[in-house]
Amino acid sequence: MNGYQRIVAALRGEWPDTTPVMLHNFMMAAREAGVSMSQFRRDPEAIARSFIHAVEKYGYDGVVVDVDTATLAGAVGVPVAFPEDEPAVCRGGRLAHLEEVRDLAPPDVARYEGVQVWLEATRLLVRHFDHEIFVRGNCDQCPFSLASQIRGAAEWMLDLTDPEREADVRRLLDYALEATLQFIRLMAATGAHMVSNGDSPAGPSVISPRLYREFAWEYEKRAVEEAHRLGLPYMLHICGKTEPILEEMVATGADALELDYKTDARRAHDVLLGRTTFVGNLDPTGVLAHGTPALVEEKTRELLEIFADTPRFILNAGCAIPASTPPENLHALMRTARSVARR
Repeated sequence: MNGYQRIVAALRGEWPDTTPVMLHNFMMAAREAGVSMSQFRRDPEAIARSFIHAVEKYGYDGVVVDVDTATLAGAVGVPVAFPEDEPAVCRGGRLAHLEEVRDLAPPDVARYEGVQVWLEATRLLVRHFDHEIFVRGNCDQCPFSLASQIRGAAEWMLDLTDPEREADVRRLLDYALEATLQFIRLMAATGAHMVSNGDSPAGPSVISPRLYREFAWEYEKRAVEEAHRLGLPYMLHICGKTEPILEEMVATGADALELDYKTDARRAHDVLLGRTTFVGNLDPTGVLAHGTPALVEEKTRELLEIFADTPRFILNAGCAIPASTPPENLHALMRTARSVARR
């Protein structure tokens, strides 16, 4: 099997020949290719070159085309800072008052240069790897997360707890949903093999499971449904300890859940078994960036043992891998993953 075939098998619940590996390593890939984050976010050829170099160096199966967590926010007018060698970040919200959502013009994310760079990089990678390596086109933020960026995180949390603001909260979520769905549709047209979004502010580390069910779940489900309408599998990522909402995350219909290292892998195994593919969940900092090759091997083997009874497993870090991660640690991850047959 090649890398594309391994990941497709895991998503379908079929046994691959060995553990599929899909690395969320855009920062490390850029660093090792000698590409600054400034160049990375502006040059699709630099993005493609970085991932091609990383695949050739480490031999993993699936690329996660990611740039930052602020591209959709920038596309809808949120102030964004662009550090030279760090991913872009939001700098405050766009709406000083929630009521301003009533006057927002419909989003058109295709007009934003950062979106077009992201899409063109994905097209280049799809063309280069030609069904040898799986290409996951990440589509930045889910609606709840994007709404938080548009409003400002602290203000958004207050809005959610005020029943008198619910109508405008829903207006903002609908606006953010349209932006998210536009990116998914644009990404589908690149030939990406899968789409995904992140929704970390919707997790239990930030809001209660009740608020997640009330204000985030429905919109995640709509993103999944759009991907499926377009004929693509969908992956959802939420940071933190997600055990309290795992059942709801599965119920979105997502084909795979990319879970943080703070989520108990055994609990996730039990909830996802036979239903959804688990993706993760090595600690990107404590194990991959700061650990030794021996520790990486130990933690990788623990995951392989937990998921030995199911084909629905793709090895990855629980979140983005730091740029400073030692190469020998990724080599240890790959060596361990390849040492265990999956059927």
